[in-house]
Amino acid sequence: MASRVSHASQPPDVATEHRRISVAQPILDGRELEYVMECLHSTRISSIGRFVDEFERALADYCGVRHAVATCNGTAALHLSLVALGIGPGDEVIVPTLTYVATANAVRYCNATPVFVDCDPLTLNLDPTAVAARITSRTRAVIPVHLYGHPADMAPIMKLAVQHGLAVIEDAAEAIGARYRGQQVGGIGTCATFSFYGNKIVTTGEGGAVTTNDDTLAKLLRTYRGQGMDPERRYFFPIVGFNYRMPNIVAAIGVAQMERIEQHLGLRKAVAAGYRKRLGALAPRIVLPTAEDWADHAWWMFTIMLTDRATIGRDAVMRRLEDCSIETRPVFYPLHTMPPYREYGAGAFPNSEQCAARGINLPTHGGLTEADLDYICSVLGEILA
Repeated sequence: MASRVSHASQPPDVATEHRRISVAQPILDGRELEYVMECLHSTRISSIGRFVDEFERALADYCGVRHAVATCNGTAALHLSLVALGIGPGDEVIVPTLTYVATANAVRYCNATPVFVDCDPLTLNLDPTAVAARITSRTRAVIPVHLYGHPADMAPIMKLAVQHGLAVIEDAAEAIGARYRGQQVGGIGTCATFSFYGNKIVTTGEGGAVTTNDDTLAKLLRTYRGQGMDPERRYFFPIVGFNYRMPNIVAAIGVAQMERIEQHLGLRKAVAAGYRKRLGALAPRIVLPTAEDWADHAWWMFTIMLTDRATIGRDAVMRRLEDCSIETRPVFYPLHTMPPYREYGAGAFPNSEQCAARGINLPTHGGLTEADLDYICSVLGEILA
């Protein structure tokens, strides 16, 4: 069996050429099975059990905050945050147009209005200058997304939030482990949301969480998460809530994953370094992702951009890679181009449109071997040549 990625290059394994290489896959090499079996033996498989509390504590400690509220998925975490912050009809929430659709969907669940902004072409994250230009008297919140593992430029966003009295919800679904000026994402804004879907750096299969230092907000999040039940009076419901709880058996996987989070992050950093070493010769035809000086990239995805020097289009490159058993994914289509959101897409978003048209996410996960990287980069080089 070929070894996982390290800093030492190995000869390519011929068998790799015939094995399908997934764009993402979970690494479950810790105590996941042991903890899941404990849940089965104890019958604690729903939302009551030690692993929910342990997972929340581990996540809060890692992000450097007082509270983590586990949820059934990342979209629920976003919706829960907006509801607990009182976002509703007539309110505007600024979101990047270059993001996964859940960011805007959660705003619409609250009958609020998403206001789209363009991205920075290097980090792919929302441009703080664009945020400043879209603030109105109806703006209540900003959702900076730490896209593909690179943190957004939070300092100017937080400054704007203080000036205008706005909440800041970090969408850290793809960026656990990323740092902004030395601080973990998830502990910078009013609150932050995470996804632990099966393709994420840390996974619970399905799952999410909200992190915050705000004690009052945390209490509201927990109340809304559990159907609105009064925490001091069981089965009394003073508000309309949601069933957004994380099952104990799901949290068990998360606890095992958090025990090895530094290993998971280290493997991804090695994959990114391996790509950079192998793809440098293609620089005239592609742009490799970089990290700003103030950022520690978590490398959820390694995202390349085709340039004008590439003689083949993005979709054609992806099809050719697929023909060679290499799965990829496009950079997200800008939300203002989607049918449900075209009415909210006033303005110009040239950076987001260009990145979406030219961007390819290459396979990025801890199960890749040196032979896998040799093969992927060799095939990509042949296609672009």
